[in-house]
Amino acid sequence: MPATPMPTPAPAPSRAASLRAVERAAGDLRRGDPVLVRPDRGPAMLALAAETASDAGIARVERLTGRVPWIVLTGQRAVALGLSDDPSGVLRIAPAALPDVVTVRDLADPTRRVEAPGLAGCRRTRIPADARDGEVEVTRLTKIARLLPAALVVPVDRPLGADRLLQNADILSVGAFDIDGYERHAARSLTRVARARVPIEAAEATRIVAFRPADGGLEHLAIVIGDPDPADAVLVRLHSECFTGDLIGSLRCDCGQQLRGALAEIARAGSGVLLYLAQEGRGIGLINKLRAYNLQDQDFDTVDANEMLGYGADERVYLPAAEMLRQLGITRVRLMTNNPDKCTQLAGLGIEVADRVSHVFPANGHNEFYLRTKKERSGHLL
Repeated sequence: MPATPMPTPAPAPSRAASLRAVERAAGDLRRGDPVLVRPDRGPAMLALAAETASDAGIARVERLTGRVPWIVLTGQRAVALGLSDDPSGVLRIAPAALPDVVTVRDLADPTRRVEAPGLAGCRRTRIPADARDGEVEVTRLTKIARLLPAALVVPVDRPLGADRLLQNADILSVGAFDIDGYERHAARSLTRVARARVPIEAAEATRIVAFRPADGGLEHLAIVIGDPDPADAVLVRLHSECFTGDLIGSLRCDCGQQLRGALAEIARAGSGVLLYLAQEGRGIGLINKLRAYNLQDQDFDTVDANEMLGYGADERVYLPAAEMLRQLGITRVRLMTNNPDKCTQLAGLGIEVADRVSHVFPANGHNEFYLRTKKERSGHLL
């Protein structure tokens, strides 16, 4: 594959600023600090992540706004708790008095408590996914932060109330529009930042190309074996990182087998690319994946465990993969996968999938339930 110049052009300043605003807001939520989310219409929302909230933080939100905060959960989490029968959008819970941190975390985290805690006197309201009033975007921001998707929110009158908070309380502000566009902008801003020859056991003629988004966030890698010809359909594997399977040989999944098997198959074919994508646990992050493992040990399957945490069954997106392939000069692939959704998503992003190459490995005595769930509930061709 012909060498291409580095680096690629930097994204437009407005896009970079939008990415930085979201990344900084996500960092504040992870630290237990509130952030102000500005929706397209209606009041701004002062938000505090449920997972990192403290009693002092909850009291501070009430003191800054003069109002008891609402608790918002994703539709999936609300269904798991028996509080709703609709997994879309979010559920707003309005308590009569200031909630304590134990109640908030019990609502957010099924590994603490599977059933809903007592909610006497609370009003519940379902907010549709397209409401665009800030609460849906708050839960999206918690997902970007790799936190449990639940938060405390208080509407803040605009513009005076919001301006006063920003000026006097050292609180970051981020637009709901920026949150909605974060994944798309991050993928389009990917830049090749390093490349090196890295001989591996499967193929000595291997090099790794590293890609980083403009906000300095999650980095993705392309492992290029041999010299793929962009004029042909290049053998490609999209592999989501799996610390437990790839690095320490966990038997709970087949990820390690798929990684090493794909590299060996590409080497046998003479050339190809494995994209190592930073979307651990089907996009929910390593810590949440470990929480899901705890739920699976209670006989919930992979899909149910993710949804009990408040996530979708599969949160991965393949915008970064499509952008990386384009920057490598590849627009037509033979995709090594058992997941038809990968083929559909990649084709929808402008990468032609000329063929699907099966990539199946036998069960090992620990992952039969996991593989059966992939086949029966996620449509994998196993």
